[in-house]
Amino acid sequence: MNNVFDNRLDRKHGELADFLRRRRESLSPLDVGLPAGKRRRTPGLRREEVAALAGVGITWYTWLEQGRDIKVSTAFLDNVSRVLKLDETERRHLFLLAHQRPPAISGQAWCEVPTLVRRLLDDLTERPSYVLNLRWDVIGWNAAAEQLFKFEQRDPGDRNMLWMLFADDRLNRRIVGWHVQAPQVLASFRRDFARAPEDESMIGLVRSLEQVSSSFRTLWNQYDVHGRCDGRRSFIVEGQGTVAFDHSSFIVDEEKHLRLVYYAVATDREIGEAATN
Repeated sequence: MNNVFDNRLDRKHGELADFLRRRRESLSPLDVGLPAGKRRRTPGLRREEVAALAGVGITWYTWLEQGRDIKVSTAFLDNVSRVLKLDETERRHLFLLAHQRPPAISGQAWCEVPTLVRRLLDDLTERPSYVLNLRWDVIGWNAAAEQLFKFEQRDPGDRNMLWMLFADDRLNRRIVGWHVQAPQVLASFRRDFARAPEDESMIGLVRSLEQVSSSFRTLWNQYDVHGRCDGRRSFIVEGQGTVAFDHSSFIVDEEKHLRLVYYAVATDREIGEAATN
């Protein structure tokens, strides 16, 4: 068993060494702002040039390129990726070879719904569903969600689920037991906020909500990160009274941080079982 593991490790180290060498040799000094020079015995960049430009030790870079069994930091790999001009796919490959895991995806608020996700929304004709980006902007929804949430009645800049829930009584006053739901909602958002702590649009959203909602300000300062934002939620629906929905969210595009939020009306049996538990 150990021999199998050692062989896999050796192969991965060999692939890492080959990948780095090929990328280094594919670049010219001019590509990275260095003078070309008259005589270069090796193609592309020298190892010491990569190390110097990346701000890492020549010995450690040499050992990494030789495929030795060493541990390097995320910052080390990011600096090497920058100097070798790796795109996101190549950077991911480097991390998988060196760390056996992909790099963390930098947070950003994507604002377009992929075509296939748009088709999925339209196929869910009887299930209120919408798509959130990392900032919780509602960037797509189906007809059933429109009936429940009235997105189209709002200005485009106000179609943000966190804003709708804390700063606009048109929604939160229709949610039964909102005071119980609110901490769970905010704890869920805080996890997304942590992915992009320097994003000005997300910081601005939080600052605006602190100004207009005392409940948001109180809960935000409690710093709860343990709540879950799925389960059962009941709405007061015009013409129908109180309607209970089971809801959950599903990642539909991890790289773009897009999440599909899905609601399904709870059956009488499911409501009865929940009441007895």
